[in-house]
Amino acid sequence: MAPQRELTTEDYINILRRRWPIIAILAVVGGGFGFGATNFLPKRYTSETLVLVEQPTISNIPQVVSSNTSERFASMQQQILSRSRLEPVIHQFNLYSEDVNRVPMEDLVGRLRTAINVTPVQPMAQTRAEGLPGFTISVTFSEPNTAQQICSTVTSMFEEEDLKTQQDKAKLATNFLVKQLEEAKAKLDEQDARLAAFQRGHLGSLPDDRTTNLNVLGGLASQLDATTQALSRTQQDKTFAESSLAQQLEAWQATLDGRNPETYEQQVATLEAQLAALKSKYTDDHPDVVKLKRDLAAARKMAEANDQGTGAEKPAKAAAEPSQIQALRAQIHQYDSLIQEQTAQQEEIRRRIATYQARVESTPAVEQEQRELTRDYQTAVEGYNDLLKRRDQAQMGSDLQQQQQGEQFRVLDPASLPDKPSFPDPMKFGLGGFGGGVACALGLILLLEMRDTSVRSDKDVEALLHLPVLAVVPALASLSGKGKTGMPLEPVAQA
Repeated sequence: MAPQRELTTEDYINILRRRWPIIAILAVVGGGFGFGATNFLPKRYTSETLVLVEQPTISNIPQVVSSNTSERFASMQQQILSRSRLEPVIHQFNLYSEDVNRVPMEDLVGRLRTAINVTPVQPMAQTRAEGLPGFTISVTFSEPNTAQQICSTVTSMFEEEDLKTQQDKAKLATNFLVKQLEEAKAKLDEQDARLAAFQRGHLGSLPDDRTTNLNVLGGLASQLDATTQALSRTQQDKTFAESSLAQQLEAWQATLDGRNPETYEQQVATLEAQLAALKSKYTDDHPDVVKLKRDLAAARKMAEANDQGTGAEKPAKAAAEPSQIQALRAQIHQYDSLIQEQTAQQEEIRRRIATYQARVESTPAVEQEQRELTRDYQTAVEGYNDLLKRRDQAQMGSDLQQQQQGEQFRVLDPASLPDKPSFPDPMKFGLGGFGGGVACALGLILLLEMRDTSVRSDKDVEALLHLPVLAVVPALASLSGKGKTGMPLEPVAQA
């Protein structure tokens, strides 16, 4: 097209109307070439399998080894697609036998790794929090049976690796928790021994003994009062007995010396006066009252005996003290023993009171120290119980994995045997050839239009001559309106 001007939609339509045979021919040729090329390209077959992540059968047992399924899958994928795992597969199925001796093994492993495609299954929106639901494994190879065998082998490797990984983690966690449990047990025993030694060393001063100590102190105070009163009465009785003994000795000595002793009537009167004084203070059952009554009765008997012997010759000097004096001396000796015993009892009670007072006073400090030891002991107990619980959970998790009751990979669709090649795809190649033919036709049409110098419209004339068109002379046509070729004749523009 000689004149250079901006083409309109009508111009493009006219071009396609003139050149459509080229487009049709090249499109058909390109599609047929692409479709026919599939017969000469090497065939590739793809075997696929779907693996689901099956949740544990027993879901109420906590998982000690909390591993994200996606992370575990990524780690296993790296391990299984490594050279150490894929090289045995190459030797097992005798893959790339023609290149084994001349191509490095690393390159062959790279080829096999490229042929294996592992794609995670995207979880649905409502179950996204549950982790990876599964994944697909596809293997593309030149032979369908080999592709299926490799796919099955890789799937088995994933299942075995997952089970081994779970068991190893559970075993590792169990061993770790057992070791931690032993250390916690030793620490707990140490705390227990310290607490027991503390309780033995502060026996009676512990906070739990405070009420008992106060009650004992009250009882000891009552005992001390009773003992003090008893000691006071005994001392009074001793004083009275000593006074009576002195009187009896004086009377007996006067009898021996020939002097007039105090008459027994006077002694009886004195004892009666003392008895009246005691009765004003105590009851008849009081020991002092009972004793004085006994002494008064003895004095009265002696007075009666003295009256009967009046006027007789005075007895000779007695060789021994009278029985009454001897009884008074024995009674005073008993009082001395009783006073000594009561004094010792009083000192013992005071010593015990001081001991219990010291316990009560030391109870706050002991309570604070015991609280610290108890807190450390409770912390050790809680840590030990927590580790014991986690150890049991880890052991149950390990047992579940060994019995294949935990989370595991389950093959939903076994490796398929491809019945047709996945490459090349005749439909895709045919469409690709058709598209290529159309592209080539458009390029050829563009080249032809650029080399075409024909003037086909008044716009071409204006673009060529740079002059306005005054009139257009239509092309001559036959009576039927068609030229010799039977096509409508275009008008001829004249400037």
